[in-house]
Amino acid sequence: MPLTLPQLNAAALAEAAQMLDGLYEHSPWIAEQALKARPFRSLPQLKHAMAQVVAQADRDAQLALIRAHPELAGKAMMANSLTAESSNEQNKAGLTHCTPEEFAKIQQLNTAYNARFGFPFVLAVRGPRGLGLSKAEIIASFERRLDNHPDFERAECLRNIHRIAEIRLADKFGHTPELGNLIWDWSERLALHSDPGYAERGELTVTYLTDAHRACAQRLSHWMREDCGFDEVSIDAVGNVVGVYHGSDPGAKRLLTGSHYDTVRNGGKYDGRLGIFVPMACVRELHRQGRRLPYGFEVVGFAEEEGQRYKAVFLGSGALTGNFDMGWLEQKDADGVTMREAMVHAGLCIDDIARVQRDASKYLGFVEVHIEQGPVLNEIDLPLGIVTSINGSVRYVGEIVGMASHAGTTPMDRRRDAATAAAELALYVEKRGGSVPHLVATVGMLEVPNGSINVVPGRCRFSLDIRATTNEVRDACAADVRAELQRICEKRGVHFRLEETMRAAAAPSAPAWQQRWERAVDALGVPLYRMPSGAGHDAMKLHEVMPQAMLFVRGENAGISHNPLESTTSDDMQLAVEAFQQLLDNLATETP
Repeated sequence: MPLTLPQLNAAALAEAAQMLDGLYEHSPWIAEQALKARPFRSLPQLKHAMAQVVAQADRDAQLALIRAHPELAGKAMMANSLTAESSNEQNKAGLTHCTPEEFAKIQQLNTAYNARFGFPFVLAVRGPRGLGLSKAEIIASFERRLDNHPDFERAECLRNIHRIAEIRLADKFGHTPELGNLIWDWSERLALHSDPGYAERGELTVTYLTDAHRACAQRLSHWMREDCGFDEVSIDAVGNVVGVYHGSDPGAKRLLTGSHYDTVRNGGKYDGRLGIFVPMACVRELHRQGRRLPYGFEVVGFAEEEGQRYKAVFLGSGALTGNFDMGWLEQKDADGVTMREAMVHAGLCIDDIARVQRDASKYLGFVEVHIEQGPVLNEIDLPLGIVTSINGSVRYVGEIVGMASHAGTTPMDRRRDAATAAAELALYVEKRGGSVPHLVATVGMLEVPNGSINVVPGRCRFSLDIRATTNEVRDACAADVRAELQRICEKRGVHFRLEETMRAAAAPSAPAWQQRWERAVDALGVPLYRMPSGAGHDAMKLHEVMPQAMLFVRGENAGISHNPLESTTSDDMQLAVEAFQQLLDNLATETP
């Protein structure tokens, strides 16, 4: 019989420790110390308590924990001396049935990894879905992580150890993340659609109104209608997929939610899409239970947020707020196709774009679930984060102009080097961006046009991206950077141009809606963690017309995003659905 939390909470310490035996390989001290924090309200709370024990342990104890783990397809496996848990995991990943070539490759990687780091490679081989990674995925992870910094790799091993413990804990308690698994499966199936040139390489790219983009819209609308039971499903005049689940009073105000289904080039499967699938799963459960809320629930898959095909970010959500710029219609993509032509080809009615705008008075507010796209939740081992504000941002492109001259004959004190001026600016930007909490500043692009190995650079182009939780902090940084750029150029005898290309106001979460997310997360027994969002989101646009608040979901692989390695687990997605269900139920008790 599976364990239960009441049993664990009521048991004597030694008995409770025995119940949790095997979660952490040959390291019972972790569970023993964590059990001092009983009673636990949830498995995530128990898991976090164990992770905290490891985080507070000294470096030697952490290394001993890592070294307690066997090599993958290593000597212990060959000698049949693995623990039952490790044997099950390596078997599920197919490591007990390697071909001679695969076995030789993994042994080579084990040797190289141990030589570099001094501890065995640890990977949660059952993977984000719990079914087991393929051997190709395991080998790719091995090769990629060999390039990590030793301190980062030690932390990455510990993160994987916590994931292993989470899976083992679920096995002990008979917990299956059914809705998280459903979202995982939806994500995999939607990712089958990718733009030409990328699909052939197995890369995910879905840009506005391509065949892949339109196929995604059709797939989403089908799932909304047939699998989830939405009352109304449509694709609007800009390509947004809209699903409505009526309340007990069809004329009641609605709660609005959603995110985008387009992607960056060679991106991940969860950026944006997670914020569509989580509320879809909530509607699916409401429909299966025959339940109606006292308010309506509207889920929008926004057609475009990334601005990859055309220079028109937040196109889908902007249309809802009345901010669709009709001038965008004449923009051309790389193939010379205008947005107008693409919309007509897709069967969208341009004359209906104005009708996409929502009357904010008919909505309770907007909430959005999104993968974090950063390392914070992953580092502190928490599955969910409460967003306090979406950072305001400003972007520039610039160029420093000096004098191109011969690298051999121009004395060092007579050079007008544009590249070193840009380098000096980049170092200042890094220092200024780190001077204030929740401020970031980045020089992301540096280019010497027609540069040559034996020529002092006469020109250097650069970009500048500044973000902060408030507009005032952002603008103060921008002013200081511009002043420093002026000083550097005057000192070096060069000049510059700087063009602002984008400005977005900070979007603080509405206090009442942030508190609703906090109550929902707390009800799951998950420790609360509040954090700003450094990335932009559709919620920024909806913030202009109605109150909004966001929930972050932890990402795997140190939270990397806009990258094929972007991932999250079915367990974390399950918690996101449960938090959303709590929010919906709590809101139902507030709504007259």
